[in-house]
Amino acid sequence: MIRILEKEVADKIAAGEVVDRPLSIVKELVENSIDAGASAITVEIKKGGKAYIRVTDNGCGIEADQVETAFLRHATSKISQAKDLETIETLGFRGEALASIAAVSRTEIITKIANAPAGVRLAVEGSRPAEKEMTGCPNGTTVVVRDLFYNTPARQKFMKSDASESSLIIEFISQIALAYANVKIRLVNNGSLLFTTPGKGDRYQNILTVYSREIGDELIPVQGQQGNLSLEGYISGPGLSHATRKHQIFFINGRVVNSKILQKGISQAYSDKLFEGRFPAAYLFLQAAPQTLDVNIHPNKREVRFDNEAIVTEFVRQILRQALLSKESIPAVTEKDVFRKERSEEYKAAAKKTDFRKAAPVPPPEEEQVDIKKLLSTIRQEEEKKEPSIKEEAASYHADPGPAAASVSAEGKKADPLVQIKKPQTPAPFDFDDLTITGSIFGTYITAIDETCFYLIDQHAAHERVFFEKLMDQYRSSEKHSQPIMIPIMLNVSYPAAEEHEEWMEPLRQMGFSVEGFGPKTYIVKEIPMFMGLDEAERFLNDFVDSASAGIKMDHAPAIEKLTMRSCKSAVKAHDYLKDSEIDQLMADLKKCENPFSCPHGRPTFIKMTQYEIEKMFKRV
Repeated sequence: MIRILEKEVADKIAAGEVVDRPLSIVKELVENSIDAGASAITVEIKKGGKAYIRVTDNGCGIEADQVETAFLRHATSKISQAKDLETIETLGFRGEALASIAAVSRTEIITKIANAPAGVRLAVEGSRPAEKEMTGCPNGTTVVVRDLFYNTPARQKFMKSDASESSLIIEFISQIALAYANVKIRLVNNGSLLFTTPGKGDRYQNILTVYSREIGDELIPVQGQQGNLSLEGYISGPGLSHATRKHQIFFINGRVVNSKILQKGISQAYSDKLFEGRFPAAYLFLQAAPQTLDVNIHPNKREVRFDNEAIVTEFVRQILRQALLSKESIPAVTEKDVFRKERSEEYKAAAKKTDFRKAAPVPPPEEEQVDIKKLLSTIRQEEEKKEPSIKEEAASYHADPGPAAASVSAEGKKADPLVQIKKPQTPAPFDFDDLTITGSIFGTYITAIDETCFYLIDQHAAHERVFFEKLMDQYRSSEKHSQPIMIPIMLNVSYPAAEEHEEWMEPLRQMGFSVEGFGPKTYIVKEIPMFMGLDEAERFLNDFVDSASAGIKMDHAPAIEKLTMRSCKSAVKAHDYLKDSEIDQLMADLKKCENPFSCPHGRPTFIKMTQYEIEKMFKRV
């Protein structure tokens, strides 16, 4: 028998797609506040949001006669017809948030529009309006959600601990604070103010406030535009990387998203700058024409599809690559790094003198890393000194609607959230002509200076980079530059390698080698690339064939590039005392490279020390 479900049952089923934990509620309410043009938003949670969530804003508010309508499913002010889905410019548009929240909690809303004499308060329990009254309140909207899943106890067991749920919410609000730097955002957890952002349009300052100065000091600004795509943000240089992607945060048209497209662009930009399994930090803000992407993929709206994903990936790769070729991307040695090394050596020395059978172990030196709890505690203490109580602050949010609220049109459309954002200035490319070569040390490192920095260039890594790029240029070029050799190289390979000789012989020919069979598992090489020495060529050939025998299928260019990257390590000079003319030639070749700042394996070719850091070490400043 087919039956129509009762409204309460249908609402709970629908709510399951939108509300699966407290974070879902906070996300929907904060996005509504931003869409309402708020210039100040407060988020308060208790017990991880399970017991209490309050989101207060100074946005445009809701008219008194429309408050109950706002809690109906698919009721929204953001779209009116199907074609509007093709050009979505707001964070919300589905009309499911308030209905879904009210279906599984006790919800209260207090709201007032600018010119109304009074506001309205509406209480809703399990989708049923419980109480409605006129009330005095400032302009804007406050939504309070209590007792999440009180009427669906089966859902409660799937929530995590209070601390885990809180951390998810803190992470989301931290991300939103970066996307909307022109909105003053405050987060309160169990009565304690965790952080507040200035709301002055400075994303970099928000990174320092919400995350840490240690991360901020390592970031490089990026900015670029191409057609209807524009990208802004900050990335870490090759000297700072992480074991996971959790420090990669993406925004598309102001929406926090998970995007494999942006991840791919980042990976390609850093492909030869980081070791495999390491990931840079990235805070990227992409703007695209609404008609070129689809955000209506999932109710959580964290997935976005582009009409042409390849164009977006390449755009991101180019902009990031440009920033990574700047002076700021060169890893810097600071007084902190030296001090950390000294403490490590002190610990090792103390450990050698300690009899661990009789004495307690010597504790290792503390790593100079960010203590999030300490950071948040410090921010909270500072804010409590400067600011009044939380309740007074929350009330003050409503008092001044701010410029963002004033920009809301009669139809409720929000203004461009990025208009007031301070644009990061992309650093200029590194200029080799500014370098003065001063010599070399240990037969390995070339020394150089410019007006503000001292540089060490690893000649081994630099040779690898030059060698690798020349080989790949040969491979891609239709014209091969080879040189005949008087005594051919005899290349002896394993039987498995001989069995699949066509797999590795053709790429070698493309690079400028002349390779012919000379026996069951012997091959003769009569020509080598023009820029190679005989010893270099022989070592490279042996390594390349060994790598090819490891099972890499050489059926496309990236595989060839990976093989070449592995093999060129043993085909370059290391620990040689170079003549001045050889140093000059190496630096000239390095200057021509697409990426002169790291070897093909991800090690840096350059490190720098600023004059200021050197003077600090000598206690001159």
